[in-house]
Amino acid sequence: METGAVTSAEITRMYLSRIRAYDKAGPVLNAMIWVNWDAVAEAQMLDRERARTGPRGALHGIPIILKDNYDTFDLPTSAGTLALAANIPPDDARQVQKLREAGVVILGKSNMHELASGITTIGSLGGQTLNPYDLRRNPGGSSGGTGTAIAASFAAVGWGSDTCGSIRIPSSQNNLVGLRPTKGLSSIDGIVPLSHSQDVGGPLARSMEDLAIALDATIGADPADPATTILEGRELPSFVSALNPSALSGARIGILESYFGEGGVEAPAANIVRQAIEKMVELGADTITIEIPNLQNLISGSGVIGHEFKWDLIDYLAAVPDAPVSSLEEMLELGLIHEALTPGMRRRNAPESRDTDAYATALAKREPLRNAVVSVIEENQVDALIYPTMREPPSIIGQPQRGSNCSLSANTGLPALSIPAGWTGGLPIGLELLGRSLDDARLVALGYAYEQATDHRRTPVSAPPLLSGRAAKPITFTVRTTTDGAPRSTVRARARVRFTYNSLTGTLAYNIRVSGVRADDVFAIVLSTNDEEGRPYIERRLSGPSISSAQGTLTLDTDERERLESGEFYLELMTRNHPFGTGKNQVLPVRR
Repeated sequence: METGAVTSAEITRMYLSRIRAYDKAGPVLNAMIWVNWDAVAEAQMLDRERARTGPRGALHGIPIILKDNYDTFDLPTSAGTLALAANIPPDDARQVQKLREAGVVILGKSNMHELASGITTIGSLGGQTLNPYDLRRNPGGSSGGTGTAIAASFAAVGWGSDTCGSIRIPSSQNNLVGLRPTKGLSSIDGIVPLSHSQDVGGPLARSMEDLAIALDATIGADPADPATTILEGRELPSFVSALNPSALSGARIGILESYFGEGGVEAPAANIVRQAIEKMVELGADTITIEIPNLQNLISGSGVIGHEFKWDLIDYLAAVPDAPVSSLEEMLELGLIHEALTPGMRRRNAPESRDTDAYATALAKREPLRNAVVSVIEENQVDALIYPTMREPPSIIGQPQRGSNCSLSANTGLPALSIPAGWTGGLPIGLELLGRSLDDARLVALGYAYEQATDHRRTPVSAPPLLSGRAAKPITFTVRTTTDGAPRSTVRARARVRFTYNSLTGTLAYNIRVSGVRADDVFAIVLSTNDEEGRPYIERRLSGPSISSAQGTLTLDTDERERLESGEFYLELMTRNHPFGTGKNQVLPVRR
């Protein structure tokens, strides 16, 4: 936009086209609850302002997305629950005010785990958001709608909130960068609360530079948020100025070994992060293995979400004129909470008073925990601690998500940055850097240096570039079995398979016809491939014994989709006379 090559209105149209193509159709990612379809008109006004008086700053005319727990005076703020679908606050959240002052275009509000109370992003209003890298899996949460939306390029940057991982987990599971800032670096006024002691708000982005620009626009003190008094007498950091590709040279990184897991399903993430550490060493960093004495006992019971949520929500709703409901208890009585979340919500509604002995005990544990972490950082003179953001990959939708390392930052108030570390099985893995209080810019500098030396950004398989403004259509193609050089007279069995491949949803439909042999002599039709060492194996069975015609649909995971599209799958027909197959026949989706 600075050069005039493109306008805000044009960029806004492009993003809205992607939302139409991939959120409301195609894979139906379900990242958005509310879409501002009038955003182009707002962008045009900002274009005219730019031409008349110049840009307000780096975010002038930039389309962004907000998690639907940020108050907006012109769009509903539902926090992902049907109970608040009609909730339109009287004014903006403080961070939203700052963004409007910076000249952003708000494209809409993203889906979230209902009332921010989980990490898989499902709710009574928004339903289940999908992970654009594998539609069978969750996108993390509670800011999973923002994570999916930014990964799928529905906007330039998106905002989330983090009470225990809700910025960092979606960043990890959607191949993004996200900072949980020092508690008090930015205001939480106007963000529907989960826990005032742990809540923070901030951006998720596809690059460290975008993240830095977004942070510079939204940090700062606010009389409405007492936690921001930490900034009194301090100069605000400049995140953009901190971007330094050489920041890892001479840096000292503490490896928090106890947060790497115990092997098994946790091994892939641990291995990827260890490889990232090796890369940091190549870039000039020094590392040391760190142990925080008695960490498990210190951190256990130091979370306060269960003690504060019920009362914080009551206070928020009391301040909203004409709020649709007044409490979590009323939401439960009306039956407006998603059934999968109702038992947990009932537990969080259980405290009968604000000040309980259990709450006091939890609060008392937080300072010793913070002191222990800070002491280890100071004694070992490290710039940051490093560990996997998530020890386990994104779970299949409907299954519990395990492996979070969210509590260390959330329960101490110290900043933590999640950045892409690598890939396993077609799924992104994030690493987390935790630093000193108000040393957020140093974390961003370290993350930027690592990002610039690596290449972990990938376009999600379910949200590729549009073709002339439209999503790709399914490809229908036919594969016939051949004989691998054997005389046709010796191999009479033939299979003809008509495939339809939808690259957006990862589905491969098939219709099989076998000829030249009795059905009783058919053993199987399979898709085969080779492993990394070239050894063949059967990937999927399409049909079994005594079947000469069949149809069905496969849902492929990310790794399978990539191998199919690169021609690494083969169709094979096994019969009584040829039990090891009549020959291998490449399966490659090509438009005819």
